[in-house]
Amino acid sequence: MARSLLAAAGVSAAIILLATVGANAQTTAPAKQPAPAASDQPATDQGATDQGSAGDQAASDDDKQAPIPFEGGQLTITQPEQDGEKVLSYDGKQLASNYDVSFDKIVKIGDVNVALVDVGDGGNQCGPAKVIVWKPKDGAIQTTTVEQDECGAPPASVSDDAIYFVPYLLPGETKPALQWSPTDGLTTSGDLTYTPEPGTDWKDVDASKYGYIVDAFHNEAVYKAAKALLGDDMPDMATSLLVSGGDTEKIASGAFYATGCVPHDCGGNDGFMAIDPAKQKVYFARRGDNDQPQAWPPLKDWPADIKKAYDDAQGSGN
Repeated sequence: MARSLLAAAGVSAAIILLATVGANAQTTAPAKQPAPAASDQPATDQGATDQGSAGDQAASDDDKQAPIPFEGGQLTITQPEQDGEKVLSYDGKQLASNYDVSFDKIVKIGDVNVALVDVGDGGNQCGPAKVIVWKPKDGAIQTTTVEQDECGAPPASVSDDAIYFVPYLLPGETKPALQWSPTDGLTTSGDLTYTPEPGTDWKDVDASKYGYIVDAFHNEAVYKAAKALLGDDMPDMATSLLVSGGDTEKIASGAFYATGCVPHDCGGNDGFMAIDPAKQKVYFARRGDNDQPQAWPPLKDWPADIKKAYDDAQGSGN
């Protein structure tokens, strides 16, 4: 049985606080997580003409990032080929590469300076991996990459002695909370499990308050109804709703619905969710390329108005 982060032996008060904050943060879809503060971003090298190779000049001025002094050397991000991958290097030694590479910040863990760099594919709704760069005393430059799944790293929180990574949870998921320090490396602090808001009921369902329809899972009644239908398919179903315009559509009966798709797979894995608070029912469908849709409950058991809303949504696309 997965152990709770709050109950894990030896977890400090700081971790307990972090877990609480992190669990609350799961109420927001990935695209709505705030960007790093402007003060955490390195200056942009606008119009520099005397730094970098000729290949670097192929990148537009807006894409250039100034070298960052670090532990007696320089961290640089270059783009050797126009429209190609960007490369993170330290004094000429390549550390990481991908299409989206950007400095986050430099922090101090114990007495060690640590640089945090975001490295990812870019694209809709998927965050980057976090590359941790440090230089042990009298040692060579070192890196560790934190990437919990194919859609980036969990948000990072920095304390005096470690960096903590609290995962973004989808309904039905349990994921490890990680921590990193120069002495211990990357370790698991414990597990976090998605939990709806206790005591919330059908009367509390309010479509106007949901930035994305997956936010409705935070209602305990909706969550329990969805769990009864979906079982172990709940996280996959929720994932198929992540990329969405955010708005829900209303039906005359009072039910409402929205469509979405899996990040980087729109058209290949699309989802539909409808909620009828009056009848205390939920409906789900998911469709892939050239596949018959999966539906919970089966489509033949759907009310005519919700079935029509689904058909109309599929006709218009996500």
